[in-house]
Amino acid sequence: MSFFSKFFSQEKKQDLDKGLEKTKTNFLGKLSKAIAGKSTVDEEVLDELESILISSDVGLETTIKIIKRIEARVAKDKYLGTAELNEILRDEIVQLLAENNTEDVEDYTLPTENKPAIIMVVGVNGVGKTTTIGKLAHQYHQQGKRVLLGAGDTFRAAAVDQLKIWSERVGCDFFSKGMNADPAAVAYETVHKAINEDYDVAIIDTAGRLHTKINLMNELTKIRRSISKCMDTAPHEVLLVLDATTGQNAIEQAKHFTNATEVSALALTKLDGTAKGGVAIGISDQFKVPIKYIGVGEGIEQLQVFNKRAFVNSLFE
Repeated sequence: MSFFSKFFSQEKKQDLDKGLEKTKTNFLGKLSKAIAGKSTVDEEVLDELESILISSDVGLETTIKIIKRIEARVAKDKYLGTAELNEILRDEIVQLLAENNTEDVEDYTLPTENKPAIIMVVGVNGVGKTTTIGKLAHQYHQQGKRVLLGAGDTFRAAAVDQLKIWSERVGCDFFSKGMNADPAAVAYETVHKAINEDYDVAIIDTAGRLHTKINLMNELTKIRRSISKCMDTAPHEVLLVLDATTGQNAIEQAKHFTNATEVSALALTKLDGTAKGGVAIGISDQFKVPIKYIGVGEGIEQLQVFNKRAFVNSLFE
């Protein structure tokens, strides 16, 4: 059985390839130019590779790690041809992702076997947070799970309505206390309802907040405490949604959110709209938090589970 037939349908593979097309064209195009006319991986090629990785938003720290790994391979093998560079680069990035808690998953698995599983979703406005919740709810509903969506984003105009529309679209249930309600109270009551009415999973939306606003970030701690008061093992997952099109700013957001709350998983959206898909590698490396989902299109089925080898293979094909 081939790798892709084991983990992905052909349709999902095509979605991934198309979603990474801009990143791939940018990255491989520059790499081809860098090694044109070269037969060996020398210092000049490595300098060019460093620039390419940084311009693809892999990030400086992660880029330096990758370059050092390739330098070690060059030193060990004595002679390394440019024809081998793609394969070596691919292997080193996969290994780097493997070291950073990015585990391959085959399906949209719940973060706990206990019922209900409680997922708290965080992120700034505009990253695709509510859409990600809707697409995730759809996947769980398709598995026959009873899903409850909690409208904890009570400050943004139409946020409650947007989540309600998603719940109706995917066929799951919805809980809200309306606009301007206390988000911590909404979170508590969502969990309470999920426990009492035997739901499999509750996904709680939170207000999109600027990562630079300390008071708003501190409120995440209050929401988390409120969830834990209702169910001491919850939340079972804190999912941070990041927009790939923002490149290095996504890394800055991740820094602030991981400081404010115990982020346990990442969703990287809008990969299809950017040439900055390399940011996935940098984020995974710097925060040691697994990327669990990637958005590769607007369709309801185009939130994919993240598989590091599939991602890297697609990037280099």
